[in-house]
Amino acid sequence: MRNKNNVNQGSQTVVRAIDILKLIASNESGARLTDIAHEMQLETPTAHRLLKTLTLQGLLVKDPQTLKYRLGSLIFELGLVAKDDFDISAMCAPVLKKLANETLDTSFLFIRSADDAVCIAREMGGYYIQTPVIQLGSRQPLGVSAGGLALLSALQETEIDEILENSAMRLNIYGSLTIKQTKDLYYDARNQGYAVIENYAVPGVKGVGIPIIQQDGTPIAAITVATTIDRMDEAHIAMIIPKLKKAAEDIKMLLGANTLS
Repeated sequence: MRNKNNVNQGSQTVVRAIDILKLIASNESGARLTDIAHEMQLETPTAHRLLKTLTLQGLLVKDPQTLKYRLGSLIFELGLVAKDDFDISAMCAPVLKKLANETLDTSFLFIRSADDAVCIAREMGGYYIQTPVIQLGSRQPLGVSAGGLALLSALQETEIDEILENSAMRLNIYGSLTIKQTKDLYYDARNQGYAVIENYAVPGVKGVGIPIIQQDGTPIAAITVATTIDRMDEAHIAMIIPKLKKAAEDIKMLLGANTLS
């Protein structure tokens, strides 16, 4: 019979390895050994041992120039295998379609990629004016669109400060959006439990969004509804919010995540 302590130690090692992969995935340019050890609160030799094993298995690669670790080719290969079983856009398509039919407006699904929000799915409703201007696969800084603001609202303030600093120059492209304005919108979204933003991602368009949160507290996606500013008045928002929350709950069930309470 295996020693119970050995089993627990093995489980801890697996968890640490997974956390390292998540940490590196969240840093687009990769991360150095010292940074990983600090963030993970690990002794440097322990972190080095884990990184070496992950690299040998193809889950990570080390840049010889910068000494930064990045995700390896095996991650991509595993993703290809899992794609059909965990295609978020395909899984959520019926929920988006239902939301678009109920609100008569365009519904969107966004995911986070580093400091950006990426549109991965959309469905148009029956209202005679639709707003499908945000293209599939397009990305904008977190905080610009309803989806990006919803994702941002699920993060802690200490984290968003760095994100907004990194995106400051790009934010200005969208209606001269500033860090202060984005933080004000962030606070409003956290207080309300949903994000509302207009004119920045697309002139003349107003969107409402809700984040969908994983069990570890990080946002996995955001679901939104957008239409013209004139149509998206307070009464329309009040009608949309319960349907948006229901859609977020449905997606939570599909993805095994937890929505922000």
